[in-house]
Formats: sequence, C-alpha cells, structure tokens
Amino acid sequence: MLATTHLGLINTFIGDIQGGLGPFLGTWLAKTDGWSPARVGLVTTLVGVGGLFLSGPAGALVDRVGRPRLLIAVACTAILGGTLLVLPAQSFLTVFTAQMLAAAGGILLLPAVTELTLGIVGKDRFPKQHGRNQAYNHLGILIAAGLISFGTEHLGPAVAFWVLAAMAVLAIVATLTTPGHCYNGRRAVGWKEDDPDDKPERAKTRSVLSSRKLMVLALALALFNLGNGGMLTLLGQKLVAAGSDATAWTARYVMVAQLVMIPVALLAGSLADKRGRRKLLLVALAALPVRAALSAFIDDPLWLISAEILDGVASGIVGVAVPVVVTDLTWSSGRTQTALGTVNAVQGIGGALSAWYGGVAQSLVGWTGAFLALSAPALVALALVVWLDATTEPGRRTRRRERTKATSLQPA
Repeated sequence: MLATTHLGLINTFIGDIQGGLGPFLGTWLAKTDGWSPARVGLVTTLVGVGGLFLSGPAGALVDRVGRPRLLIAVACTAILGGTLLVLPAQSFLTVFTAQMLAAAGGILLLPAVTELTLGIVGKDRFPKQHGRNQAYNHLGILIAAGLISFGTEHLGPAVAFWVLAAMAVLAIVATLTTPGHCYNGRRAVGWKEDDPDDKPERAKTRSVLSSRKLMVLALALALFNLGNGGMLTLLGQKLVAAGSDATAWTARYVMVAQLVMIPVALLAGSLADKRGRRKLLLVALAALPVRAALSAFIDDPLWLISAEILDGVASGIVGVAVPVVVTDLTWSSGRTQTALGTVNAVQGIGGALSAWYGGVAQSLVGWTGAFLALSAPALVALALVVWLDATTEPGRRTRRRERTKATSLQPA
C-alpha cells in the first residue's frame, strides 16, 4: 500500500476524533449525570482555553522529536483515553482532566500529520496532498456523524464514545503501518536529503515567530474565526426564536458544510500553486461577509442552506491554505510546526470569543445587526491578507524566474 494511501486513511479516521466528543459531551453529561448547561459550558470553556496554551508547545514538540508517526499514535491514544474516561466520570475535576487529555491529543494531531505529509511527499507536492488530506478529513467527519446518528436510535447516546474509540484505534493502526522508509525527516523540514552530514541549525523560535508576515497571517485568521466561529450557533438561536426546529436544521447545516468542504479542499489543494495561496485566502475571507448577510436577511431555514454552503467554501479553503502558507513562510527553518501551532493558537482565540461577541451584538442590535457585526472582523482580515505580498507564493515566483531564464537562453 502506498504511503499516500496511508495518509488518506489516517486523515479519514482522525477527522472526527480531533475535537474529541465535541457537542456530544454536553448531551451525555446532561442525560447521565444531570449537568446543567452552565456547568457543561464552564468545563468546555476551560478545556478550550487550556488547549490554546498547548498549541504552540505541541508544534515545538513535533519539530524537536521528528517522529510524527509515533506522535500521531500517542495523540490518538490520548484522545481515546480521555474520551473513555468520561464514561464513568461524574465529578467536575475528573471530566475536566479527561477532556484536557483528549484536547492535548487533538492539538498534537495537526502538526504531526503535517510533518508526516511533508516528510513523505515533500514541499512541492504538499499543497495538493494536503488538500486531499483535508478532503479525507471531512469525509471521516461525515462517516462518524452518520454512524452516530444511526446508532443512537438503537444503542443510545453512548454510541458516540464507541464510534470515536473505533476511529482512534483505526487511526493508530493506519499510522503504525505506514512504511517508515517513505518518510524523510530532512525532506520534512527543507534540508538537503542527499547530504546527511549537512546539519543546519534550527532557527531561533523567537526569530521565526517574530516574522511580520506570520504575525499578520495569525491576526487575520483570528479575526476570521472571530466572525466565523459563533455564526452557526447564533443562527441556531435565531431559528429557535422563530419557532423552527433548530436542532434538526443545525444538523443539516453541519452536514451540508462538510459535504461542500470535500470538493473545496481538493480544488484548493490543486489551485494553491496555479492561482496562489493569497488568492485562495482572499476568496475564503470574502465568503464570510456574504454568508453573514444571507444569515441576517433570510428567515426561511431552507434558503439559509445557501449561507452554510459558503461556510463550507470558506472553512474548506482555510483548512488547506493555512498550513501551506505557514510552510512557505518558515521553510528550512526547522520550526515549521512550531509556527503552525502558534498560528493555530492565535486563531483559536478568535474562535473562542466568537460566540460571546455574537451574543453581545445580538443583545445590542438584534439578529440582523448581530450577523452584520460578525462580518466586520472578516472585512478587516480581508484587508490584512491583501497586504500580504507575493512572498507568500514562492512556487509561482520560482516558476516565473525559470520561464524567464529559459526564454533568455533560447537562441535568437
């Protein structure tokens, strides 16, 4: 079996487990132990905040250890353990500890899988392969959601635990059976593969993270998530206020968004070199204000599906483009995964604040004003990405120089 096939299997199986139990945690705790929404919200928030502090160190760990297959297996084991520990747990401290363990594993997965992909296919093939990875990732989420939806009717809410556990075990098997000889650690960081005696020093972490372009990218993504993260939650509350079946429609919206993300991820991976990373980000950021406007002015739940199609477009592109751009900006520094983890932490701040920001806006200016308020950060993010120049697209510049050189060498 090809190593890239293993990458597809790994990403399919980790698609659902990266976020742990997610929304199923609250349902389980409410039904089995009578937890209130406030208590569930508190533990979820604390785990989310704790995860933000772990993101940068997780990337640094991947850079330092240089054994992504081992780290993916460890991450999946942590998610598996943290999830199953919730089954008998009743106390706040036990649930918090279990969920932090699962969150730590989920945070470690992205840089570890990125490192493994780079070490297998190299930087030139990374954009297209990462697009495939993301497509498989969304497919895995759809499969898990379908299994949980079908199984809940027959086996009860505990089926979410067993689906997640099964996918974690399968991800570990797919990782450990990936051919080790296909991964090259020097290829993964941009060092000369054919000269093992050449041992360049890793760049200082501070010098990498202080890159102005990297900081602008992180800020733009934080603003994007500030507008995007809480929009579906706010839309669900709007449907409740209108008397619609918010739970059923929200589930449909999630499924629609994931279905859209699969072809979008594949297309974004193919277009990253042809059209440029920055243009892809511009499309993603421009889609969010349009989605917000549709959510603001449309009341029919069926027509609101159009807004969630745009969510699939924006989120699908961002999921592909961000690791590619971070890799471009930090290539050969030996700190790519450190930078990726840090960018994820910064953008996570925006996502963590989004629901609160949308709720406050709704209380001040109503439903229409709240959705328009969520679009405002995306417009600022759009301006920041416009500022990023073509140095984020080295592949295109290199090809342009090569064409120019070849033309100049042709006989007159």
